Amino acid sequence: MEEKEKVRAGRNRTIVLSKEDIKRLRPRLGTTETEYLDKTINSDLLTALPLLPDEFADLIIIDPPYNLTKNFGGKVFNERKDDAYEEYLKTWFPQVCRKLKPNGSLYMCGDWKCTAALQRIIEKELTILNRITWQREKGRGAKANWKNGMEDIWFAVKNPSDYYFNLDAVKIKRRVIAPYREGGKGGKPKDWEETDDGNFRLTCPSNFWDDISVPFWSMPENTDHPTQKPEKLYAKLILASSKPGDLVFDPFLGSGTASVVAKKLGRHWCGIELSEEYCLLAEKRLELADADNSIQGYSDGVFWERNTAGLQKKN
Repeated sequence: MEEKEKVRAGRNRTIVLSKEDIKRLRPRLGTTETEYLDKTINSDLLTALPLLPDEFADLIIIDPPYNLTKNFGGKVFNERKDDAYEEYLKTWFPQVCRKLKPNGSLYMCGDWKCTAALQRIIEKELTILNRITWQREKGRGAKANWKNGMEDIWFAVKNPSDYYFNLDAVKIKRRVIAPYREGGKGGKPKDWEETDDGNFRLTCPSNFWDDISVPFWSMPENTDHPTQKPEKLYAKLILASSKPGDLVFDPFLGSGTASVVAKKLGRHWCGIELSEEYCLLAEKRLELADADNSIQGYSDGVFWERNTAGLQKKN
């Protein structure tokens, strides 16, 4: 945080910390001795977990370090052999599960390389209901392999006969290219809506999501965190698997996406993050959410296909 600031283009909207931000936001960070409700806890995960109450979270979203060598704000997570990565997951995942309410849900992110280990470790503690695969259109190509354009999110619950899931809250608004009318031309629209902005249909979501935009420099949610998840992605998880007023817990908070989206959608939040810089970025984003609670790609209670929100009807 004390290093020389980057020179950014004028249209770059990446959220950064000023010296004034750091001074103002530092006192807001929680520790393991403070209240956990609506807090960003700056701590090592294994230190903080035993001091949090069991069964306090309605929804847990986990974006752990994937089995890749990656620098997170000066703290490097090193790639390891598959069995060693699975042992790493075992050091904290069972403890995290104890923080989930009996009727709670858990989502855990991963890529192709670590997803098998995630499945095995989750199955030992919870019941897996599905695997979501989402398309990440951002990334460099690969010369000797297929470009990695997908990531997974495992969906699991403690009790498969008692958990919350709101399908209507996560329907997608899709354009109707060839609208069908009852009785032919001039009839009523069938399973779609005719609006001033075009023809659309609300569709039930599948476990493949192709409507997500990864944060980049021109988006107001973007930070310098290397693996930041999109707000729209987490909005789907939070709306589907929590109610207003519920508590969303993220044990690897990063730059704060889970907490920020929870706040924007009327939920409580709690996050643990080792890096003070990322904690402060989370707090700044939470502060910004007071003035702007919009989520790109989500408006009027529905999710839009990528690059279709606000399209005007063509004459």
